[in-house]
Amino acid sequence: MTAGENSVQMWIGFNNGVPIDEEYFIKNIAGKHNSDIAVLLYPDDIPRGIKFMEDKEAMFRRLALENLPPIKGLYKLTKWIDDRGLKRAAVTNAPKPNAELMISKLGLKDFFDVVILGSDCERAKPYPDPYLKALEVLQVSKDHTFVCEDSVSGIKAGVAAGMPVVGLTTRNPESVLMEANPTILIKDYEDPKLWEALEELDKRIGSSKTSA
Repeated sequence: MTAGENSVQMWIGFNNGVPIDEEYFIKNIAGKHNSDIAVLLYPDDIPRGIKFMEDKEAMFRRLALENLPPIKGLYKLTKWIDDRGLKRAAVTNAPKPNAELMISKLGLKDFFDVVILGSDCERAKPYPDPYLKALEVLQVSKDHTFVCEDSVSGIKAGVAAGMPVVGLTTRNPESVLMEANPTILIKDYEDPKLWEALEELDKRIGSSKTSA
């Protein structure tokens, strides 16, 4: 870090001026709700922390408008889900404007039956509340669902809700995500491990229908 960068860090004043490196970000910030991050970074000045997070999200929206590529294989997975008529929810800790922007930008506005925000619940991820709310709204059983998550916070929420979780290593290291106990880890939605699992799921469903 250059002297100039360090002076900017000190001027912003978050985390008592201690630089936020990738390790700290992954452990303490990635996937967390903004209100929790605000308390973490500005424990002595919560209003300033909230304002900082609002500014960060506004910057994200500007950047996302310019460039928000889908994860490799995303539309292959959405087609698989569509073809089987499965119910689906977007469950996110992102603020509502961010969630709406990302869903629209990726062309998924008509894909999700419902969007559940962390702020809609008493507790956001890593608590299970958002996923439990999604199960309630969709009127489905946790025994017939699966979750896709790319953060420790999200994986922990899905696991705590009692659902199998597919962890994506698109944003965080495999070793870190494994600590949250996902069912499987994949590199993206084209990963053969995912499609082997979905093929096995199709076989089970087919066998169940035949038995009935």
